[in-house]
This record gives sequence, C-alpha cells and structure tokens, in this order.
Amino acid sequence: MHNTFLRRTLSAAAATGGAALLLFASAAGASAHVGVTPDKTDAGSYALLTFGIPHGCDGSATTKMAITLPQELNDAQPTVNPNWTVEKVTEQLAEPRKLADGSSITQRTSQIVYTAKTPLPHELRDALVLSVKLPERAGMTLYFPTLQTCETGQTDWSQIAKDGEDPHSLAAPAPAVTLTASVAHNAVEHGVAPEEQRTTAADSGASARSWAGLAAGAGGLALGGAALLRTRNRATDK
Repeated sequence: MHNTFLRRTLSAAAATGGAALLLFASAAGASAHVGVTPDKTDAGSYALLTFGIPHGCDGSATTKMAITLPQELNDAQPTVNPNWTVEKVTEQLAEPRKLADGSSITQRTSQIVYTAKTPLPHELRDALVLSVKLPERAGMTLYFPTLQTCETGQTDWSQIAKDGEDPHSLAAPAPAVTLTASVAHNAVEHGVAPEEQRTTAADSGASARSWAGLAAGAGGLALGGAALLRTRNRATDK
C-alpha cells in the first residue's frame, strides 16, 4: 500500500511539474514581442495599459520607446518609471474635436516617448504604463505602433494584420487592445437592474468564498489522511 501511495504521489507531482513547464513555455512565447496588457477593456472606462519590453534589438540594449496613440485617443497619462525620462508629443488637429462635456480641443497627444536613463540590456525586461480613457465603442481594436530604438538598430512594432491574416504570423505586430462591452451595458443587455447586478456580484463573491472554504477543508482532510497513512505504515514496519 505504501508503494502504491508513493507512486501516485510522484505521478501527481510529475503532472504538476509538466503543466508548470508548459505554462512557462507559453508565457515565454507570448512575451517575444513588445506588447500591451490592459488592466481592463470595458468601453468608456479608464484603463492602465502596460507595455512590456522583453528584449532589445538583435542583442542590442534599448534606449528609447516611442508609443504612438491611436487617433481615437486624445491623451494619455504616462506613469513615472525611475529608469526612464518621459515626454508627451502633441499634434495640431485638422479641425477642432468636440468632447463629451461639450468643450472642444484643437490638439491632441499623439505620442508618449520614454528615454532610458541607462540603456536597458537585451537580456533584461521592463514595463511602461499609460493611463487612458477608452472610447465608447465595444468591439473596436486600438493599435499602438511602437518604435523601439536601441544602441544599434531599431525595431518598428507597427504591423497590423489585414482581413483574413493571422496576427501571429506578423514579424513585428503593433501592440493592440480590443474593447469589450461595459458592465453596465451587459446588465442592460440582459435585463439586469443595477441593484440586481450588485446583488449578483455579492452572491458570486460569497460563492467563491464558500468554494474556497470547501477547498481548504478538503486540503485539510487530505493532509490528515496522509498523516494517518504514514502513522500506520510506521506501525506496520515495526
């Protein structure tokens, strides 16, 4: 019985290790390009966009990252990174643009440029964060062409897949964010009142806590069973 238990334990550990290796490999593949990770994608919301710099240009250290904002955005608030200086580049609009509050603007922020205080080595990574107000258009994809300048050479992350083209086939795809319907819109779409929405969220949280409690209890039982089995095995060995 002891040997059977040991074999099962080792098999479970091997399976877990294998899954971890697959997850690590997937993450490594996903980080091969300069990309953007939003903390939320709800149309009309304020979001933090994290631009990852996974490597330099063919082994050369990164010195500058120029992030171009899509025409749908009027501005972006860059987060301070102690390793970089940052500046906003503005452009004059062909005609005034009216805002939601009724006011108008004649220029917009077109680019955010981060310059490394010390070149970022090829084998190290960093992250640059922008705060933006997302447009009110669910389903829209926003592209952020990014020019990565290195001590030697540049990489222009600006390719956009054409209709029917696989984005993963692109050598230097532009970082992109696709907007989703807001929580309020989804609630209206499914006929759920705000009060019901909050109640549902609370119920979901309670359910999650209940499942967490059950999982913890199950874990405790499993540990107790393992301890009992070890005690019996020691008694048998004697």
